[in-house]
Amino acid sequence: MRDALISNAVRCVPPANKPEPQEITTCRQFLIRTIEALPNVRAILALGRIAHESAVRALGEPLARLPFGHGGEHLVRRLDGQLALFDSYHCSRYNTNTGVLTPDMFRAVFARIRAYLDVSA
Repeated sequence: MRDALISNAVRCVPPANKPEPQEITTCRQFLIRTIEALPNVRAILALGRIAHESAVRALGEPLARLPFGHGGEHLVRRLDGQLALFDSYHCSRYNTNTGVLTPDMFRAVFARIRAYLDVSA
């Protein structure tokens, strides 16, 4: 997909797979710079609640306005147009092995992103 970005909250694997608040805050600066460097990006896929919350903050929006939910879609108005933030449960081994996230659920999120990009082109 073009004009789309897939985002995690942190750039490295933290101990016990649980990022500390300071790691999330530090890594958000990379996300902000990435979004700024991609002026044509029209969709962001946040992998998990932590990534969602970090993306919302990076976009300058209040968390209460854009709640996380698997399959969620949030429109964000920007000076250079509109951007959509899509949510998915993180595709971790734990989530996929326990059925929290199934292949069909994950594919459905990508299908929604594709449909959004096709319509908003």
